[in-house]
Amino acid sequence: MSVAFAGNSTTGPSRDAGPLRVMVVDDSVVIRGLISRWIGAEHDMEVAASLRTGLEAVNQLERINPDVAVLDIEMPELDGISALPQLLAKKRDLVIIMASTLTRRNAEISFKALSLGAADYIPKPESTREASAADIFHHDLIQKIRHLGARLRRRPAVASPPLAPATPAPAARAPAVVRPAAPAPALHAPSSGALSTRPFSAHAPKVLLIGSSTGGPQALMALVTELGPVIDRFPVLITQHMPPTFTTILAEHLARASRKPAAEAVDGEPVKPGRIYLAPGGKHMRVVRSGADAAIALDDGPAVNFCKPAVDPLFTSAIDIWHGNILSVILTGMGSDGMRGGKDIVAAGGNVIAQDEASSVVWGMPGAAANAGICAAILPLNQIGAKVNRLFAGDRS
Repeated sequence: MSVAFAGNSTTGPSRDAGPLRVMVVDDSVVIRGLISRWIGAEHDMEVAASLRTGLEAVNQLERINPDVAVLDIEMPELDGISALPQLLAKKRDLVIIMASTLTRRNAEISFKALSLGAADYIPKPESTREASAADIFHHDLIQKIRHLGARLRRRPAVASPPLAPATPAPAARAPAVVRPAAPAPALHAPSSGALSTRPFSAHAPKVLLIGSSTGGPQALMALVTELGPVIDRFPVLITQHMPPTFTTILAEHLARASRKPAAEAVDGEPVKPGRIYLAPGGKHMRVVRSGADAAIALDDGPAVNFCKPAVDPLFTSAIDIWHGNILSVILTGMGSDGMRGGKDIVAAGGNVIAQDEASSVVWGMPGAAANAGICAAILPLNQIGAKVNRLFAGDRS
C-alpha cells in the first residue's frame, strides 16, 4: 500500500548496502528489549534507536535517520497514531510498522494507521512468556522489517511534496473505512513483463477465491469496490493473513466498501451468491460438500506456510466443490502461500490471476504464482476488477 506523505522534508532513506536501521518505539522496556535483541541477531538489520515514547521518536528522527520504525500504539506523551503523521512529515520514505495488542480498539486504530500512511501492522502477544505466540511475533516482525525495508532500498530518493500539515487523529472515535490507496510507484522493473502466462481455461467460473497478505487490506478494499456484479451472482471467499479481531474489523470495512454483505465465515454456514466470506483470524477456512451445496468448514489445525488462516487450504478444498469452475486471485503478500493451491486449481481446469510486481506492496505470494507459470494473467491492481468482471460475464480470453 502506498504511503500517505506530508511535509516537505528532503530527508531520504538510507540506500547503501549496509544493514537496515530500525527504530523501536514502545513504552514497555520488556518489549523494546525483546525486539532489539531479535533485530540485533539479524545480519541485515540493526537497532538505530530504542525509544519510550512517540514524542522522543518525532524529536530525534532526523538525528537517528532510521529506515524502518516499529511503532507502538499506546504510549505516554504522544501515542503511535498521533506520532505517525508527524514522523512521515519529517521523512516521507520511513517505513512504519504499527504494533499493538489484540483489542478491538487497537485493531481499529491499526486500520486507521494504514490509511494515514503506515506500511503495515503487527499484533503483539498478550504475554511474551507464551512461547508459541512469541515465536510467531518474532518471525512475522523480522519478515515484515526485511521485506518492507528491502522495498524502501529500491525506491528512488525524491523530495517530499508539500502537503497540508498532518493533524493527530482523535483516539476515541472509530475510524472510517480504510480508503484504497493509489498503487505504489514501481520500485524496480517488474519481472511480470518477462514471465509467461497460460491461456485462460474454457471453464466458466462459478466462485471467486482471493488470497492476500502484506498490503492486502487496502488492495482488497480497492478490488471489492469493483466487483458488485460478480458478488451479486457468485460467492466470494477471501483469506487474508490476519489475526483474530483484525479480521472482524476487516469484514466490516469490506462490507462498507463493496456495499454487499461481508462477514467472517461461520463454521457450517452455506456458501451462497451475494456474500463475501472472510476467513476468521486464527482459523483456516475450507469449503466442504453439504448435500447438494457447499458449506464453510473452519479448521483449528496447525499453521500452513507460517500462516493461520492460510490461502492454500481454501484454494485446494474448493476443487472438490467447483472442480475447474474456479477463478482465484492472488494479491500482494510475503511468502508463497496460494501458489500450491493455485497449481491444484489450474490442474483441475481453473484459472489464477496474480497482482503484478509494481502495484504490490510485497511481490511474494503473487510473484511465487507468476514464477511457477500457473497464471493466466499478471495484472496491476487497478485492472484486476475489470478483468474478473469480464471473466464472470463470459469472456474467456
